[in-house]
Amino acid sequence: MTLIVGGRYLLTSGFFAWLTDRVRPGQYDSLKPQIGREIRWSLLSAAIYGVPAGIVAWGWQNAGWTRIYTDLNIYPLWYLPLSLFLYLFFHDTWFYWTHRLFHRPQCFKVAHAVHHDSRPPTAWAAMSFHPVEAMSGAIVIPALVVAIPIHVGILGLVFLVMTIMGVSNHMGWEMFPRWLVQGRLGQWLITATHHEKHHESYRGNYGLYFRFWDKVCGTDIGLADLGGSFGASARSKRVRE
Repeated sequence: MTLIVGGRYLLTSGFFAWLTDRVRPGQYDSLKPQIGREIRWSLLSAAIYGVPAGIVAWGWQNAGWTRIYTDLNIYPLWYLPLSLFLYLFFHDTWFYWTHRLFHRPQCFKVAHAVHHDSRPPTAWAAMSFHPVEAMSGAIVIPALVVAIPIHVGILGLVFLVMTIMGVSNHMGWEMFPRWLVQGRLGQWLITATHHEKHHESYRGNYGLYFRFWDKVCGTDIGLADLGGSFGASARSKRVRE
């Protein structure tokens, strides 16, 4: 599982780093030492994520520990999208509150400073965590599959969303179109424009997928300025602090 998590990280972050070079040529040219640190921390995080993932995978196949199912007839079809939402919402909830905790001065100094050492973050920074922070994130999905039924295909979709959003939110430009980011739907979703503001300000915008908890708790500080362009065709230079 460590090899799977690490390989997924290298392939996904590598792809988005390549895409960044195509869309924003030269954006990462001066960040090579930082990218090296991000990769090393991320591979350590992959090793940590692999432990509970491996235990749960063994438990699913051999001991029936989980609520993962493969037969579509066990639950009604309407439960498939509901289970996807539940997993993303509970993951987002855990991330929001632990993320706020890691921004407490002592916790930040001990652990979260590693992630914010990426200034500005790149596509390689999505898993760049101190081991303490990595452990807090590694237990979420394993805990959910023990508690909440989910079809194995929907679980794969959860991992896909988690991976793409984790990487794309850190790559320093907005791949989604303006109508989505600044429209009604964008008022509730987190993309690079929203998360970049967190990395600029070191406060606020603590969510992972949704802006729900930020809005409820008054920590939504709006969107960053990523050069005024949206979508993969954007070519303008990134505005840096």
